[in-house]
Amino acid sequence: MNYNGENQNWDITQGFDKHIYIANNHNLLEYDGVRWSKYNSPNASIFRAVSSKDSLLFTGQYMEFGFWKKDKLGDLNYTSISERLKEPMLEDEEFWNILTLQDWVLFQSLDRIYSYNIKTGQFKVLEAKSTKAHIFKVDESIYFQSEDFSVYKIENGLPEVIIEHSILKDKGVVGMHKDKNGLVLVLDDARFLRMNGVEVVEWKIPAANELEGVNVYCTERLSDGSFVLGTISKGIFQISHEGELLRKIDQRKGLNNNTVLSTFQDIDDNLWLGLDNGLSVININSPFNEYVDNLGRLGLVYASILYEGDLYLGTNQGLFFKPENSEVDFKMIPGTDGQVWSLRLIDNTLFCGHNNGTFSIDNNKAKLISNLPGTWDIKASKEYPDLLLQGNYDGLSFLKKENGNWIFQNKIEGFNISSRFFEVLDNKKILVNHEYKGLYELSLDSINTSVNQINTHPIMGHGSSILKYQDSIIYTSLDAAFTKNRDSLTFTPDDVLIKYLFEEAGGITSILMPDNEVNRFWCFTHSGLSYIYPNTFNASLGIKTISIPPFFRRSLGVSGFENLTRIKDEQYLIGISNGYVILDNDKTKESTYTIAINQVESKSGLGQPEQIGLSTETELEYENNSIVFNYSVPQFSKYSEVNYQYRLMGLFDVWSPWTSNAEVVFNNLKYNEYQFEVRAKVDNILTDNAAKYSFKINRPWYLSTVAIILYILALVLTFLGVHRIYKKYYTTKQNRLLDLEKKKLKRKKLKTEKELIQVKNEKLKSEIEAKNRELAVATMSMIKKNKFLSTIKEQLSQIDNTNHVKAVIKTIDKNISNEDDWKFFEEAFNNADKDFLKKIKDIHPELTANDLRLCAYLRLNLSSKEIAPLLNISVRSVEVKRYRLRKKMNLEHERGLVTYILEL
Repeated sequence: MNYNGENQNWDITQGFDKHIYIANNHNLLEYDGVRWSKYNSPNASIFRAVSSKDSLLFTGQYMEFGFWKKDKLGDLNYTSISERLKEPMLEDEEFWNILTLQDWVLFQSLDRIYSYNIKTGQFKVLEAKSTKAHIFKVDESIYFQSEDFSVYKIENGLPEVIIEHSILKDKGVVGMHKDKNGLVLVLDDARFLRMNGVEVVEWKIPAANELEGVNVYCTERLSDGSFVLGTISKGIFQISHEGELLRKIDQRKGLNNNTVLSTFQDIDDNLWLGLDNGLSVININSPFNEYVDNLGRLGLVYASILYEGDLYLGTNQGLFFKPENSEVDFKMIPGTDGQVWSLRLIDNTLFCGHNNGTFSIDNNKAKLISNLPGTWDIKASKEYPDLLLQGNYDGLSFLKKENGNWIFQNKIEGFNISSRFFEVLDNKKILVNHEYKGLYELSLDSINTSVNQINTHPIMGHGSSILKYQDSIIYTSLDAAFTKNRDSLTFTPDDVLIKYLFEEAGGITSILMPDNEVNRFWCFTHSGLSYIYPNTFNASLGIKTISIPPFFRRSLGVSGFENLTRIKDEQYLIGISNGYVILDNDKTKESTYTIAINQVESKSGLGQPEQIGLSTETELEYENNSIVFNYSVPQFSKYSEVNYQYRLMGLFDVWSPWTSNAEVVFNNLKYNEYQFEVRAKVDNILTDNAAKYSFKINRPWYLSTVAIILYILALVLTFLGVHRIYKKYYTTKQNRLLDLEKKKLKRKKLKTEKELIQVKNEKLKSEIEAKNRELAVATMSMIKKNKFLSTIKEQLSQIDNTNHVKAVIKTIDKNISNEDDWKFFEEAFNNADKDFLKKIKDIHPELTANDLRLCAYLRLNLSSKEIAPLLNISVRSVEVKRYRLRKKMNLEHERGLVTYILEL
């Protein structure tokens, strides 16, 4: 596993919370398993770093050394120790090595060793010139090599020579380790020395030839007792405690760079390599061991087998082989170029199922024994003891052994369907599964040359395959698992397999892959790589699932053509698209992991997040109510998959779905008290702990206690104000209603009065009409009387004028012009038309009594003829009077006199 970090990574150590720290020529790097953090140093380069039991990280650099300590935010802060020195450093002094010993920390430059006591702050300075700054801690003793190439041991604070040997002349000691035989020294030319007591001898290791010409820069003694040599330009060599070469890894095999500047084994036994350019991690004890074909010569691996010390790979390019545990490249067996589908070892013969037919392999040579195209698989069966059954592109065929050699016998006629998955049943019937057409049960004739009967069964799911396991036929698809009923071509759901493969493992994603030698079968599932096995103490089945990461699933190649082969013991070869992976099942073990919250940030709206303390019970202002949590499990295995699950008590109490994302953001949280909890699952194993972080988001200012009191006061005042307004409103409304009622009553009263007036007016009108009638009657009576008297007068005038007659005429004239009649008329007229005579008198004061009498008669709309008797004058005289009256009134010519009088 590689990290393309900054170049020249001088030193690696493990410190706080199992995080990895790298000292390089730019700054100090921290890696928590998910994220990288960078910390600037006083100088451009940090050469060495080491962690202590007091949770301090010490670094050495140019003219400077000191320690880093984590603050409450989880960041590293640097404190200089060299500033406390009472004596000055040497010019251009660089610190290339650091060791801790009890309460002391030793900083080594090319000229001195500075000892610093963590508890007392005491300094000791030891002059120790060397050509290469290498200082070694073995048990509780400190060793170093001086410029004269002698090896010294520090005793009571003073150097003491323990090795002064010609073999060390011009050779630098790059490693000192202890094994059961004593002290082991590793030189920069890859030679090993042993020191037993005071005697020093060269240890002639078996891997000496492979190490010829190697320039070693650093070494590491691993927990299994082996040695790792980091070299200049040749990668690393791992040497066993017996001196044998275990492995060589360089850039061709996956390193970022061939120059190794530092090595470090962490507490999980991962080997970290600080390179001249980049960083690599080797999972030494991983159950997975990769072989990656970077040149693309092999192709996709479909089949594999270990046979007579050689490892064979059948790929889409051909059949390849190489000696087991050899560093040489794979070679193709001539004549096998093309698609290889299967490799089977039967009756001490290695068979190769090929696109061109069937080959037998002997001494790494291929012999074509069947040219029937497309051999999917080859199987032996007790039902056909002298034959081998082949599945081909267009049906089935038999091989037979003749004179010690296997040859093609015949193709089975009557069945031409591709037979990749097939099994021989107990009654000599053959069951064939075709993924898209279904199942076929074939009955052969007595001489095994043709098919007598075919029973069919439809397909039961996509991605199907069949397998004979414990005398049962198992059928699986991507949806379910079935077991064949013994005496018919019917299938029953297998509750045990459904429980294991679909409920516990989440469902299968590949075909079934048999492992007959140990009575188990494998398949890829949603949870990883699973296998079913029989329990030791009873007849029940069990399941074991090995977690695999997503990238491994993607590298398996074509779905439905997965390949897993047992090569020896508990080692299995899994074919991938660019090589293979060997799984050592013995190394699959459950480990314990812990999760930690590395960083907590808060932010306001769209602003930049700010770090907050990792201590619990943190209080945040409401404006900073968006929280970001970063967490991780410090594990560094390439083939381990880490998933996280979290919940925020106070917001939701249920755990979230599993996710590989190691960060979660909660936006716009309400004011409340919260507790964040996160846990992880590494390789389907829960971490031992759930990391917790408690915090409180304060109320916003507008919901504070003071604000609430003000709100209550404002509410009370508002209530009182509203009450007052409502009271005033309803009082006003009541007064308005009262005024309205008063107005209604007044209008009603006025209406009543009006009606009374109207009644009175009508009564008066009636009275006036009555008066008018009386006046009219009186007037008519007067007219009739006067007319009558006038008539009598005219008749009497015709009588001779006697005194008696004259006296009568005189009496008549007196009666005609009787003032009493006028007064009576005037009173009646005034009752009928009140104030008329007064009004016209006021308008025309020059009118005489006779003029007023004429006006009254005209007001009654009497004609001249009717007026004449009343005035005891002729009609002509009436007209003259009317003319004179107009003159007095100054009426215009076109305006009528009667009309004028009636309008007044």
